[in-house]
Amino acid sequence: MGPVRTCVGCRGRDQRSALLRLVLDPVHDDDVAEPQRIIVDVRACLPGRGAWVHPEPRCLELAERRRAVPRALRADGPLDLSEVRAHLGQ
Repeated sequence: MGPVRTCVGCRGRDQRSALLRLVLDPVHDDDVAEPQRIIVDVRACLPGRGAWVHPEPRCLELAERRRAVPRALRADGPLDLSEVRAHLGQ
């Protein structure tokens, strides 16, 4: 057994190795009025808060509908999940 995390989409618990870690882009400029980019932390070692999601489009859609990603990351304003969608092949 290893570390267990909760998917912010389906709320199911799973091994950390079975989930994707999403983080805010660390190079985002706060002065710019664009949405903050969310990136996939493949190695799960980037600094900052992370949101965990199963690598399935269904879980990402649930997380978006529930507005769970910004809540988990404690982010204000709009978020850009296009890089996560591209990683999942959507």
